[in-house]
Amino acid sequence: MNAIGIENLRKSFGPNVVLQGIDLSVSSHEVICLIGASGSGKSTLLRCINLLEPIDSGRITLLGQDITAPNIDPNLVRRQIGIVFQSFNLFPHMTVLRNVTLAPSKVLSTPAAQAAAEARELLARFGLLDKCDDYPDRLSGGQQQRVAIVRALAMRPQIMLLDEVTSALDPELVAEVLDVIGELAAGGMTMLIATHEMGFARDIANRVCFLEEGRIIEDAPPAELFTDPKDDRTRRFLRRIVDAKRL
Repeated sequence: MNAIGIENLRKSFGPNVVLQGIDLSVSSHEVICLIGASGSGKSTLLRCINLLEPIDSGRITLLGQDITAPNIDPNLVRRQIGIVFQSFNLFPHMTVLRNVTLAPSKVLSTPAAQAAAEARELLARFGLLDKCDDYPDRLSGGQQQRVAIVRALAMRPQIMLLDEVTSALDPELVAEVLDVIGELAAGGMTMLIATHEMGFARDIANRVCFLEEGRIIEDAPPAELFTDPKDDRTRRFLRRIVDAKRL
């Protein structure tokens, strides 16, 4: 059974067609990186999977269940799918610990002591335990993004969606966030990652999908896609990446 199945997914914003018949399957414990220029549809695809955007047509299944069927409760779906955005979206008036424990306490009805213990364990795992009582504005960008990832993990999701999580960071902070994602991949987390970090995609992904104008142009293992792309459009994109010294 696929963790995620996407069939002929289409999405428009008014006259702007963003996704044009996306077909994609993600197996459990698989890591897939989505690459492509800005505006190619990567972020919209992730938002549709998490039901943050209604789709126009097509079908999305989560662990075999059609989550785009009528009368599906999106909040029940989102308990199984964690999503982290390029902007950290932490609550500025809450400490790090409260940011992480809020959703498990409110949504999962996890007892406060248990939620705090589990949050501290996750924060310790990612080198943030000493930041428990700090507020987000006291943290570096890399630390804030790691807290955002921990907050998503606190809901014990089966799948993680990561949307350009390093694009808002200074270059020297990128590595610490990518290390966290690498650890999740090594632990078997199923992930769908939109990224501009080509070297990271090459190293971490089981498959890489190149999107252009709302279509998946090429879907292949990274060793194949980055060294021997089959489509001219993929080759042109990668040539620009190499010329910009980003691969």
